Amino acid sequence: MPLPVPRRVMTATFAAAGALALGLTGVPAHAGTSLDYAALGDSYSAASGVLPVDVTNLLCLRSTANYPHVIASRTGARLTDVTCGAAQTKDFTGSQYPGVAPQVNAVTADTDLVTLTIGGNDNGTFINAVTSCGAAGVLSGGQGSPCKDTYGTSFDDAVDANTYPALKNALRSVRDKASHARVAVLGYPWITPAKADPSCFARLPIASGDVPYVHALQAHLNAVVKRAADETGATYVDFAQASEGHDACEDAGTRWIEPLLFGQNVVPVHPNALGEQRMAERTMGVLGLG
Repeated sequence: MPLPVPRRVMTATFAAAGALALGLTGVPAHAGTSLDYAALGDSYSAASGVLPVDVTNLLCLRSTANYPHVIASRTGARLTDVTCGAAQTKDFTGSQYPGVAPQVNAVTADTDLVTLTIGGNDNGTFINAVTSCGAAGVLSGGQGSPCKDTYGTSFDDAVDANTYPALKNALRSVRDKASHARVAVLGYPWITPAKADPSCFARLPIASGDVPYVHALQAHLNAVVKRAADETGATYVDFAQASEGHDACEDAGTRWIEPLLFGQNVVPVHPNALGEQRMAERTMGVLGLG
């Protein structure tokens, strides 16, 4: 989806060349003026657990090494970063914490670019699935599929019934504030491999039969995020292939996501610094930035 020309550079002398450049690259990374960039989203965008911490708002556990900061540093964009750990879709239009404004307030009519991850915290999709399946896996000694047997389609049903419409409303609120902006919605990189890795059980104690169950749940969530992005005119940044082989069961230096136990971040089951860099690079590639 081409990025419309920012209003402040819509001059008569630039119009013809600018239209051609936008049609070819999507985002005017070298348009002679830096992008106004608003970063929204949850802990995967905030890089909760990655150092250094942004001390301007400790409640949000935001890192200055998150993917929005990587994108801004490589493109010269003027970044307004309101990403916040534990954010849900409702926090786009409402205050997540006292003194923390709704995230959509960071978006204005002059905003050129918006990036975000959102939806994983709605209904406790990630945290409930990982902790519930982890606890069930420990009790079963890693055998069988106790989490799937207990919860069945309940996580998926909540994603369809609640997360999907909430995602659309959140993305519409962004579009209403900046109709000309390019909005990039990132999918969530893989937490688990597609099949069980017995050597990973000590770090990610999910029973062998539940590993594909959790993987399928994440695939479903990402599909719903993509659907909401497509239906609201946003660009979806897909990590299904890019993050394969970089899940929490891989070794340090390869994995993008830290495991539940014995990881290197203070916040488990979240992207590490490498993951944030790769998320930035993938997003820049999709948008034609840099």
